[in-house]
Amino acid sequence: MRNPVTFVLGLVILLIFGSISFLFQVRQNEVAFLTTFGKADEGIIKSGLHLKLPWPIQKVHRFDARVHNFEGKFEEAQTLDQRNVLVLVYVGWRITEPQKFNRSFPGGVDDAKRNLESLIRSAKNAAVGRHPFSHFINTDPAQLKFEDIEKEMLQQVAGTAKEKFGLEIKSLGIKRLGFPESVTQKVFERMKEERQRLVKQFEGEGDREASIIRSKADRDRSELLAKAEAEATTLRGKAEAEAAKAYKALEQNPELAVFLQKLSSMEQVSKERATLILDQNTPPFDLLRATNSPARPAGKK
Repeated sequence: MRNPVTFVLGLVILLIFGSISFLFQVRQNEVAFLTTFGKADEGIIKSGLHLKLPWPIQKVHRFDARVHNFEGKFEEAQTLDQRNVLVLVYVGWRITEPQKFNRSFPGGVDDAKRNLESLIRSAKNAAVGRHPFSHFINTDPAQLKFEDIEKEMLQQVAGTAKEKFGLEIKSLGIKRLGFPESVTQKVFERMKEERQRLVKQFEGEGDREASIIRSKADRDRSELLAKAEAEATTLRGKAEAEAAKAYKALEQNPELAVFLQKLSSMEQVSKERATLILDQNTPPFDLLRATNSPARPAGKK
């Protein structure tokens, strides 16, 4: 009769061996596929516990399904107008078709990075070559075309990466932009010329605005002066009419005119505080004599 302990131990070993041989697990961050006698199955195995036949009949191939980040080299590329620029491109990618990825890159992720570097360089040179230098550096933000250039590179890289390598490009962009030393001075000179052009443009606009303001001010001044002159003319006319009436009244009564003239003269003399020694017979001071003489009784001469 067999030893129960030995039987149970053997059964446990058999179960462990069976679970290893017939069961496998794919993690949440993995994507996998099976090969049967070395031939890849078409289906993509997602996360979870799955059945398989023991090796060498079937084999599991697992890959990291998370996004991988990669940067190309900071290299020169030539623009449409024959200017050299230094461009560094970054890429975020992940494996979506593990069978195609496995066939393309037997060396795994490192092998994929080397191939992506060549693909990115080709797309970068092509995209940069379709744009002039002013799309990369310009004092006018509206002239910069970084988004368009990145989209062009993404379209070229994404299509090839999916079709040939089983990769999905999640992001692609220009991380760094530079210029060779031979180009830097020309860039600064061009920026200076552009700034000077803008300064002249703003000065011209300012002169035009100032001219408009001055013209309006001169026009308003002329209108105000004309209005004031018209009002003054009206007032002078009224004053002359009043004066004419007064002169006419004085012509009819010469004695009143002389009396008023003497009063006016007395008023001018008495404005300042002073002690005067006067002859009462001298006009206009003869008015004082008439004022100081005693009143005569009525009916007497």
